[in-house]
Amino acid sequence: MLSADFGHLENECKMVNSSCAEWFHLDIMDGVFVPNLSYGFPVIKAIARYARKPMDAHLMTVQPANHYARCKEIGIEWLTVHYEACTHLHRDIQQIHALGMKAGVAINPATPVHLLDSTLPYADMILIMSVNPGYGGQQFIGETYGKIKQLTQMRRERDLSFLIQVDGGVSSENATHLYDAGADVLVAGHFVFSAPDPLEAIRSIS
Repeated sequence: MLSADFGHLENECKMVNSSCAEWFHLDIMDGVFVPNLSYGFPVIKAIARYARKPMDAHLMTVQPANHYARCKEIGIEWLTVHYEACTHLHRDIQQIHALGMKAGVAINPATPVHLLDSTLPYADMILIMSVNPGYGGQQFIGETYGKIKQLTQMRRERDLSFLIQVDGGVSSENATHLYDAGADVLVAGHFVFSAPDPLEAIRSIS
């Protein structure tokens, strides 16, 4: 939803509701962990009012635990925090689960997948950032494919069931390759909301 037209937020939400997209993806930025501010909880509340599909929130903030309870109150079902922002990541995952939400862990493009080794059994989803977080519309980083394949192998070898999500530069040109590498969930903002036909854009990557 970062790339949506917030002047017509209700219509944008209705478009997503009527599409074949399965979730609303919400990027929450604080201008500290990433060099940008996105929307705050009043906007998320407005989205929640219109959303008819699960909401998936991605916290790009320092001290993300300050926001867990509020995310739950608004109705977030999937909550993802950054490996790089959590000193005690296992505890953060426990806190998210204790509130009744699914817990995801995101890694930046420069963070190796192997650093998640001890986290994988506890996470419901791993988000691989395929651009540097903070801004929409960036170019896809090609090394992402290798990270997806490595994570897919780790999941298979350990008989785990976490989802693999990819966010950044996703389009109809790379969606099939991402699925083939092992991705389960694709996040697309600029590609969808800048398209002449957003519904068709969503179909093209589903």
